[in-house]
Amino acid sequence: MEAMRRKLVWLKKEKFQGWACSECAWAFNPIGPVVGQSIVEMMQRYEQQRDKEFTSHVCAEHPRATKNPR
Repeated sequence: MEAMRRKLVWLKKEKFQGWACSECAWAFNPIGPVVGQSIVEMMQRYEQQRDKEFTSHVCAEHPRATKNPR
C-alpha cells in the first residue's frame, strides 16, 4: 500500500481558521501563547510546534466525520 501523502493545509471554516491535515480531521491548536524575544522568534517557535505536531500525528486517530453515518 502506498504511503499517504498528507500535507499541511490552511483550512478556513465557519468555526475554525488555521493549519490542518489534508487527509484527516487533525488541526493545529497551539497550547498557550507563543513566546520569544522578537516577532521573528515567536513565528519560528510557532512553526516549529506546528510542524512537530503535524509530523507526529496519526491520521487514524483523527477520522473525519461522515455526513451520512449508517
